[in-house]
Amino acid sequence: MSEGVKLIFWIAGVHILGLACVAVLLLPALRDDSAAAQWSDGDADDGWGGGPKTPPSRPEPPTGGIPLADSVPAGVRLRDHDRLGDKLPPRERRTVREPAPSVPTRSR
Repeated sequence: MSEGVKLIFWIAGVHILGLACVAVLLLPALRDDSAAAQWSDGDADDGWGGGPKTPPSRPEPPTGGIPLADSVPAGVRLRDHDRLGDKLPPRERRTVREPAPSVPTRSR
């Protein structure tokens, strides 16, 4: 066989294998699911009428007025690309405790 005929058989074989895989994957989707329909949940719309469900009631409005009446605004607002550390004042450093003077010991 020539190389051209081998190539055509390879291409045809790959396509036939692909079609077989697609058919295997589509079979479960196309089969009749009458047994599965028996066990459906009761919330599904079965077509038994009854009209649409009533819409939910409106939620109660919040009580107490503005919820942030006693809030305190932030000390620093970042509205540009600066860092927060650049806007805050530097912290006070703790005082350094000097070590206690060591008492020389006398050896006898």
